[in-house]
Amino acid sequence: MVTTTSLKFLAFGAFLGLSAGISPGPLLTLVFTETLKHNREAGIKVALSPLITDLPIILASLLILSKLSQFSMVLAMISFAGGIFIAFLGYETVKAEGFNPEEQQDHVPESLRKGIITNFLNPHPYLFWVTVGTPLVLKAFEISIFTVVLFFMSFYFLLTGSKIVIVMIVARSKAFIGNRVYKWIMRILGIILFMFSVFFIHDGLKYLFHG
Repeated sequence: MVTTTSLKFLAFGAFLGLSAGISPGPLLTLVFTETLKHNREAGIKVALSPLITDLPIILASLLILSKLSQFSMVLAMISFAGGIFIAFLGYETVKAEGFNPEEQQDHVPESLRKGIITNFLNPHPYLFWVTVGTPLVLKAFEISIFTVVLFFMSFYFLLTGSKIVIVMIVARSKAFIGNRVYKWIMRILGIILFMFSVFFIHDGLKYLFHG
């Protein structure tokens, strides 16, 4: 039975999902780059990657909550690994050549794998689920399992849905982008990925030395 409290958690999930979906970050940047480098399907695969990565992240968050003394070290290792991987993606993006629509249709990108690794090595989902998501889920569970389901449904519908809308917009605008403009856009996106990698390394050092 849907109660007022259940609807409140539905609204919480929708708001948090939308905020996470449109917030600047390495995954959103990867949505742009894979859509531009390949096609709409590649971008959608990246957008859907949290559906695969977040279950182990949520389980890891529950484990971290039970062992908070190791929290900083775990986040430091995740941040360092994430920084290295995102720097690699930035290098790939900066080096991107002009696009050929026929070649892109034949090429099978590893977009889903990139999205999974990027999200899994991003410390921010762990921080979100440890500090906000998991406590909310536990409170929702006190009301009913149905409330938990409502929270997750609204959260992931808006999280992935907002990114898919962005994919559609980028894919449509791609038809009007010339090769020269395309190269500059990819360079800018590559530099943004490099910046995120520096932020990740910085966060890793902060977690390591300041706890």
